[in-house]
Amino acid sequence: MSTLTRKQRFAFPEMSDWFETLPARFAMPTMSELYTVRIEDYMEDDRYVMRAELPGMSPEDIDVFIADGVLTVQAERTDRDVTKNHSEIRYGAMSRSVALPTGADEDDVKAEYTDGILTVSVGLGAKKAEAKHVEIRHGN
Repeated sequence: MSTLTRKQRFAFPEMSDWFETLPARFAMPTMSELYTVRIEDYMEDDRYVMRAELPGMSPEDIDVFIADGVLTVQAERTDRDVTKNHSEIRYGAMSRSVALPTGADEDDVKAEYTDGILTVSVGLGAKKAEAKHVEIRHGN
């Protein structure tokens, strides 16, 4: 006999969406429309992998960059000019930044966008800087 398990879902989905954007709501008034990109991340075959949920976008609307050990995904969905009775689709700017793990090689990055999921992988083969001996001079 098989057993079905059901993941607990939030009773009020709109509330979880509100909590996701909480940091942006209080950061700056102009950022109140900045939404958080939902992600999952894991290690696979000596690579750090981050998958971001960006449905209904084209790769031209998505920007991925790395600076100072931080991977950032930014995207923007523009509103279409049609009359709507009801819409739950988010429009506007979305962003998510994550700190890369130790040893991440910022020059070994691959990104692919398929079926609304952006997958970014970063190699973990960066050589760590070796400790350097510093000569101490005797002052007069």
